[in-house]
Parts: sequence; structure tokens; C-alpha cells
Amino acid sequence: MDIEEVRLFALGLHERVTEDLFVENWLTFRAEGKWFLLMQLDAPQPRVAVKLPPERNAQLRAELAGVRPAFHMNKVHWSDLYLDELPRETVVSLVRESFQLVVSRLPKAFRSQYG
Repeated sequence: MDIEEVRLFALGLHERVTEDLFVENWLTFRAEGKWFLLMQLDAPQPRVAVKLPPERNAQLRAELAGVRPAFHMNKVHWSDLYLDELPRETVVSLVRESFQLVVSRLPKAFRSQYG
């Protein structure tokens, strides 16, 4: 899976997902202003960062070489997914899991808009 495929998948998760240029060459994907996915467009090795529960991050890092602490983020809550080292299904599943985590923590009025 490449960066553009991840981008399109993230935007397709829900009509309310927004994509913003954070700083030069970094895109963020948000649900009601809360980040669930970041991507560095000029990274030497294609990767994206996802937000997951701390215990889930620890488990994934122990099991999968393509999941590592996020380079520029809180390493307890964020992991980098190295796209060349992970199957497409794993990347899709973890991006979706990150999105669902962020949506689950939104105020009730917003959560209901995400079905």
C-alpha cells in the first residue's frame, strides 16, 4: 500500500473526515479536529502514524517489525506504520482502528454523527 492509497482510504472512512496540511510535507487526518492519522509525504521510507491505545501499541511493536514508535509524536500513543513492511490489510485495519478510537472519545453529540 502506498501513501496515496492510505490517503484515499482515510478520506473514505467518513464524509466528516478532514485532511489538512500541518506543516510542509505533513498531512493530518482528523475527526472533529482530533488527529487519527499523520503522514510525512517526503519520508525516506513511506510511513504513516496512527493513534492507538498504549497496550495495543506495545503489542503491535512486539509482533510486527513494520510498527515502530512514531517519530515526531508521543511514543506511548502513536505508532509509525512502515508501508513497505506491512500487508495492506494490516495498514487498513490499523488506520480504521485509529479512526474508531478517536471517534469513540468525541463528545456524544459528535459521536452520533459517525453512526
